[in-house]
Amino acid sequence: MIQVFTFYLFAVLLIASGAFTIFSRNPVHSVLWLILAFFNAAGLMVLVGAEFIAMLLVIVYVGAVAVLFLFVVMMLDIDFAELRAGFMKNVPLGILLAIVFVMELIFGIGAYQAGKIELADTPVNPAREGATNIEAVGELLYTKYIFLFETAGIILLVAMVGAIVLTNRKRAGVRPQNVSEQVARRPEDATRNMQPEVGKGVEL
Repeated sequence: MIQVFTFYLFAVLLIASGAFTIFSRNPVHSVLWLILAFFNAAGLMVLVGAEFIAMLLVIVYVGAVAVLFLFVVMMLDIDFAELRAGFMKNVPLGILLAIVFVMELIFGIGAYQAGKIELADTPVNPAREGATNIEAVGELLYTKYIFLFETAGIILLVAMVGAIVLTNRKRAGVRPQNVSEQVARRPEDATRNMQPEVGKGVEL
C-alpha cells in the first residue's frame, strides 16, 4: 500500500512540477520547478529499483545541469516583455510539436502493450543474480565495456585539455602568472600597509 501511495505521490508531483516548468513566466522559477521534477523522477527510479539512474538524476542533472541553467538564467538580462511578445509567433510550431509528442506517446503505449522486442537469445544483463542495479552496471562497465569506458574517459580528458589550451590566450596589457616567482616570494619583498598618520608620508 505504501508503495502505491508513494508512486502516485511522486508521479503527481512530477507532472505538476513539469507543468509549472512550462507555464511559469519567470525563467528562474521554471528552473526551480525543473529541479523539483528531477527529484521526483529520481524517486520514481528508486521505486522501480533503478537506483543508479536515480543517483545520476540527482548528482548530474540537479547538481550540475540544472544549477548551471539557474546561474545562466540569473546572470542574463532577460527582457520579459520582448519574450512574451514573441510567444504568439511561435505558437503554431509549439502546437505542431505537441501533436507530434502526443502521437509518439500513443504509439509508445501501444507498442508497450503489444509486448517487448526480443533482441537476442542471451540475457541483456549478464551480471550475477542478486546484484543491485549499481553493482550490475559496475560489473558491465569494468568487465565487458572496460575498453570503451576508458576510451570515453580519455576523449573527455583530451576535450578538457583542448578547451583549456584554446581559452588560455595572451592578452595585451595582462601580466601572465608566474608560479615559480609567486612561490619564491619572500615576506620582506611584499608590499606592506604601514597605515601612516596624516602628513607623515609613506615609509618605503
